[in-house]
Amino acid sequence: MSFLIELWQFILTRKKFWLLPVLIMMVLFGGLIVLSQGSAIAPFIYTLF
Repeated sequence: MSFLIELWQFILTRKKFWLLPVLIMMVLFGGLIVLSQGSAIAPFIYTLF
């Protein structure tokens, strides 16, 4: 949890707001892959990429 706090402070201090969409998309895609790994919809999701 401290990593996220430090990352947020870095973004605010250095004004690197362009990193936010990149981080959000990485979290969404990572969660999609983890959640669909053992399910029946996995073949359909992997065809999107």
